[in-house]
Amino acid sequence: MAFASSTFKFHNKCRHTVWPATLSSNSASPLGDGGFELLPNATASFSAPPGWSGRFWARTGCSFHPLSASGSCDTGDCGGALRCSVGGATPVTLAEFTLAGPSSGDRDFYDVSLVDGYNVGIGVLPVAAVGGRGGGGGSNCRYTGCVADVNARCPNELRLAGASGETVACRSACEAFREPEYCCTGAHGSPASCGPSPYSQLFKTACPAAYSYAYDDATSTFTCAAGTAGYVITFCPSNADTRN
Repeated sequence: MAFASSTFKFHNKCRHTVWPATLSSNSASPLGDGGFELLPNATASFSAPPGWSGRFWARTGCSFHPLSASGSCDTGDCGGALRCSVGGATPVTLAEFTLAGPSSGDRDFYDVSLVDGYNVGIGVLPVAAVGGRGGGGGSNCRYTGCVADVNARCPNELRLAGASGETVACRSACEAFREPEYCCTGAHGSPASCGPSPYSQLFKTACPAAYSYAYDDATSTFTCAAGTAGYVITFCPSNADTRN
């Protein structure tokens, strides 16, 4: 079976600049050099080879030196670098992908995850080979994401405050409390022994299609057939984006 490359198109619908970060998990070259600046309503597109696997997230409140490309971000910071080679500091909303390829099968797998917390909303829309929506991969090849502003409903004990006191991100219960029952570790390291908590249920209520804890697979993993042209990844999506 012949596999084709896929295109990731990033669209910033936030009212503020974000700095998307990309991290490849299978030794592939980083997309977009690992990170870049994206102004409000701007777009950027990158091609990924068959079998590519990795994750994307938005960094906020960043400041980078124009020559060294080093600096810091309020959320999602990856070691102070504009071009990420390590994962971002949590809490952060993630979009995760494994594309179809010779060693990964004939389907794309993707999800939006709040397991590491939340900083901005993210939406993922599969795009068909000729302009339309959907990749021809069945009913599970469809829009997913987190439209709700979780920061606005974040409990005080999970809040990450910015310099001026505003909530810039919402931590997961695992990060906040480091307890096995929230992290699905130790005696709670299996689906049978680690279920949803009141905190993960808060995330799930806000964003029903996103991962809310480690074993939230049944309603949170999406697939498209090989040959899907690509995916539109929207930061700060609206309800209208789920229908377009």
